[in-house]
Amino acid sequence: MCGFTGFIGEVENASAVLENMMNQIIHRGPDSGGSFIEGQAALGFRRLSIIDLHNGSQPLYNEDKSLVLIFNGEIYNFEVIREDLISKGHIFKTNTDSEILLHGYEEYGTDLVKKLRGMFAFVIWNRNDQTLFAARDHFGIKPFYYGQMNGTLFFGSEIKSFLPHPNFEMEFNKQALKPYLTFQYPVLKETFFKGIFKLPAAHYMTYEKGKLTVNRYWEPQFNPEEKTLDSFVEEIDDVVRESVKAHTIADVKVGSFLSSGVDSSYVASILRPDQTFTVGFSTENFSEIDNAKELSNELGIENVSQVLDPEECFNDLSKIQYMMDEPHSNPSIIPLYYLARLASEHVTVVLSGEGADELFGGYDLYSDTPNMKKFKNLPGFVKAFSSLIPSILPNSKIGHFIKRANSSVEETFIGQARIFEEDETDEILKSNYMDAPSVKDIVKPIYDRAKEYDDVTKKQFLDLHLWLVDDILLKADKMSMAHSIELRVPLLDREVMDVASTLPTRFRVNEQNSKFAFRKAANNSLPQAWANRKKIGFPVPIRHWLRDEKFVSRVRTTFESKIADEFFNQQKLLQLLDEHVAGTHNHQRKIWTIYMFLVWYEEYFVKIKEHSNEKFPDPITV
Repeated sequence: MCGFTGFIGEVENASAVLENMMNQIIHRGPDSGGSFIEGQAALGFRRLSIIDLHNGSQPLYNEDKSLVLIFNGEIYNFEVIREDLISKGHIFKTNTDSEILLHGYEEYGTDLVKKLRGMFAFVIWNRNDQTLFAARDHFGIKPFYYGQMNGTLFFGSEIKSFLPHPNFEMEFNKQALKPYLTFQYPVLKETFFKGIFKLPAAHYMTYEKGKLTVNRYWEPQFNPEEKTLDSFVEEIDDVVRESVKAHTIADVKVGSFLSSGVDSSYVASILRPDQTFTVGFSTENFSEIDNAKELSNELGIENVSQVLDPEECFNDLSKIQYMMDEPHSNPSIIPLYYLARLASEHVTVVLSGEGADELFGGYDLYSDTPNMKKFKNLPGFVKAFSSLIPSILPNSKIGHFIKRANSSVEETFIGQARIFEEDETDEILKSNYMDAPSVKDIVKPIYDRAKEYDDVTKKQFLDLHLWLVDDILLKADKMSMAHSIELRVPLLDREVMDVASTLPTRFRVNEQNSKFAFRKAANNSLPQAWANRKKIGFPVPIRHWLRDEKFVSRVRTTFESKIADEFFNQQKLLQLLDEHVAGTHNHQRKIWTIYMFLVWYEEYFVKIKEHSNEKFPDPITV
């Protein structure tokens, strides 16, 4: 696991500029660094040694050194591709997975990415043609950012690496804030930094003579087949076991995250590492440590755990938001940050359970709630009469409920979080930040590609394109890399997806359970109680924190600040806070989402910008 940064364009003292850019992401690769500078091209690399520890430094070159590679990730089928390339006459100098990208590009061209199995973001610079080829993995496990400014193309693993470059203009993207308040994460392709974009998952990028082109090379598809449940369970178990084995390829120590949910438990039970890692809070119902220890004991594995300190968590919020690059208000980022820190004291690679919910149908929102089922079973005339309520009580809970019940999936489901309704953002935001893509603008292009699917599959399809990439995987990468540890996700794999895509909906979500067939497969490795456990999902007691005066006072000070006044109706912010503190309403997620944005904004657009005319500040250490 590593990180890279670079640019194509003229700049004075390119070597010093590139070194400073690389220093901003040294946490991604503390073991070594390397650079390539020639003409207008500058490629920088930070390495965390995982495979072929002595020969895997980058940049890497092909035989005649006409191609230069910088690469972040792991290719799990590299040995198969390597054999094919050797048979075609290619000569390898290392045993790394990285080198197959160079020879693979020579041999297959852009079709290389279709052959890869793994997590990756990489750049190949052609010194002869002065062209660039870059790609991001099928699911978006590894991040990739790019942008063109002042005659310069920027590209890298983290946005913060661009900041020291003199041609980079740090401008806040006003359109990003409003969608964030609804989704809780940066959902647009253009980031919160104006002119900087995310290369979407399963896309590659070419750059030639100043022209940038982005193309999709793959998209997840669901093609249900009719087979027995037992057949599917066997296939799932076989492919998960094979994937876990493939994801353990490393020349360093490998461990596993472990919660009380079935996903990480299934992975740990197959992997049987020396150690599993768990964190939690002492507050009641906000810890999975006891369950994780119990399972680890049954598996004969040491569980390393830590009870988190709320004051330390609050003190580190600015550091956490800095590491995320963009504002992100999923509370689970906090325990994940400390979980990665804990694991990094013992191992260099850790496996986790991300991806199973999206592939196998694990989220509660994929099925109707009990109240929704009752409503849909009401007589038609009752439902028809109730449809008048949303217009009479538009901002009430009952009004929102009935509106959702009478609407299609495309109109109601936007993923696993919905913090502010759009009409609520209209009331809380200043006018300068109202002009932004609507929720419909964001989700409709994805739903349009899923028209033939049933409602459950449509929800999975949307989550694979939005929630998984920009919430789940983004925080997994940034929080693990903040502590120089490689996180691998064996349940989110092309081979696993091929099996998951054939499951009929009834074997994904039904009256008995979510991830129905997947849980049955997990029973082959786990005690039944674990296979049927509900995911708690890194619970964080922010509801309690936001009623504790020592934390509330910090939030209140921020809400009363000049920074908050730039973006928000401060009276509305303070009303949310006061109502929550008084216990009359539970506004925890709304308060938290706004607070995380303001903490992030201060880190980048106040603290860093204050140093913009000085020597660029040293990167934040963790």
